[in-house]
Amino acid sequence: MRHITDQLLGFYPEDEARSLAWWILEEVSGLSRSQLLTDCKSTTKFRNTQIFEPIIARLQRFEPIQYIFGHTLWCDLDLKLTPATLIPRPETAELVEKINQMVNGKYPNAKCLDIGTGSGCIALAIKRAHPDWSVTGIDISAEAILVAKENARRNHLQVDFQVADIFDEKMVNGKWQNGKFDLVVSNPPYIRESERKTMTQNVLNFEPETALFVPDSDPLKFYRRIAELFSYAPLTANPLTNNPKFLFFEINETLGEEMRQMLSEMNYHDIQIFNDTYGKQRFVSARMD
Repeated sequence: MRHITDQLLGFYPEDEARSLAWWILEEVSGLSRSQLLTDCKSTTKFRNTQIFEPIIARLQRFEPIQYIFGHTLWCDLDLKLTPATLIPRPETAELVEKINQMVNGKYPNAKCLDIGTGSGCIALAIKRAHPDWSVTGIDISAEAILVAKENARRNHLQVDFQVADIFDEKMVNGKWQNGKFDLVVSNPPYIRESERKTMTQNVLNFEPETALFVPDSDPLKFYRRIAELFSYAPLTANPLTNNPKFLFFEINETLGEEMRQMLSEMNYHDIQIFNDTYGKQRFVSARMD
């Protein structure tokens, strides 16, 4: 433990270095932290510290540990990850929690669409919380959809993942825009190009740029397109269930009021902006019913 932590100090703050060291020990041993602390015999295999050197070297190049081990635990899901998919953030887990709080068992057998699904994390977390729902996830990246499908299998969840481009004009009257969804959710790219200088190396050098950045000239491009597509039919009331139709977004913390104005101009209502645990405007919900 100390050997790993010492080699990561100078690259990471002490608390993060210690957390990474525990992560490595748990992953290599297959044991939990409590097991490692209580079973002295379990640590004997680590007397040869050379087994950690390749992992430490990659961390010293700021490669995310989730990519090194190829998976992460998030919202009680074991998610495979590759450089084709973003690493799920705690903020996105808050988005799922907010959705669950607002629907709160009120809408059985609802149909949900996750746009820009990536690893499938949002779609799968929603499906786990609402087993009776029909959940679909789409992404422009075929590589990401392969990962999402694998994540559905490894977590024993039935979610329909498909490749689709929301900027393809065929979607305007296509199968994704035909009125069948009760809830549409998206965590699209929202970091402006000018914000690159604030990003850390582990993000800039390893995570997929196309899933992160938008031009400064049009930071709402993905939100606008999604709102346009689903203002035609899917977010109007379902006459069979009388369910209200929800739109949920994770957003750039600086663009909350711009989002409110845009959605209001497009005739969405009950527009709400929610803060994350850090007090930043991070989530938007809206309705059209």
